[in-house]
Amino acid sequence: MTNTNLKHNKINLSVLISGSGRTLKNIIDKIEDGYLNAAIKLVISSNPKATGLQWAEKYGIQTSIINRADFKNTDEFSHAITGQVDKFSIDLILLAGFIHFYRIPDKYFGKVMNIHPGLIPAFCGKGYYGRQVHKAVIDYGAKVSGCTVHFADNKYDNGPIILQRTVQIKDDDTPETLGERVFQEECISYPEAIKLFAEGKLEISGRRVKIGS
Repeated sequence: MTNTNLKHNKINLSVLISGSGRTLKNIIDKIEDGYLNAAIKLVISSNPKATGLQWAEKYGIQTSIINRADFKNTDEFSHAITGQVDKFSIDLILLAGFIHFYRIPDKYFGKVMNIHPGLIPAFCGKGYYGRQVHKAVIDYGAKVSGCTVHFADNKYDNGPIILQRTVQIKDDDTPETLGERVFQEECISYPEAIKLFAEGKLEISGRRVKIGS
């Protein structure tokens, strides 16, 4: 499956956040400097106190708060998210530090990306996000970590991988120092994957994502 119809066109994004919005800000920066031919039409936060909402407000981006605590199950929560996204002509949904499970409807399969602060399939799955990932990597004694951009499906950190970038783990690393170096790689890889999508260069074939020229 290839999104060839998007080639050379500006794409509309919806970004899902839960916290600081550092990834959101990175994407905004890449749009502002012309690297990404995209517009963020909607930011959805699962946390009404997420500081990332301030970035959306600063740049005049519409926001919606869909508090996970207000819903009794994943299906109702996910339905509310989809309902908001459906109000816009969204080409790509980005999970950006979004810590809750979003059940993706069929119409958005192949149109939802996630970035994970580890090298999938290691140190991933339910409960593995943010600092927990970096602590687990160090505790295990791994020598290399990094980040993974992948198409999301309806299992945690399971969809086909688009890009991965690596960092070496230092003997004196803490979850915080490792996390900062991994985040710098995230700031490169996520916009790159979005750009490839926008240019119609990504083809999903089973578990593999083929990148065209």
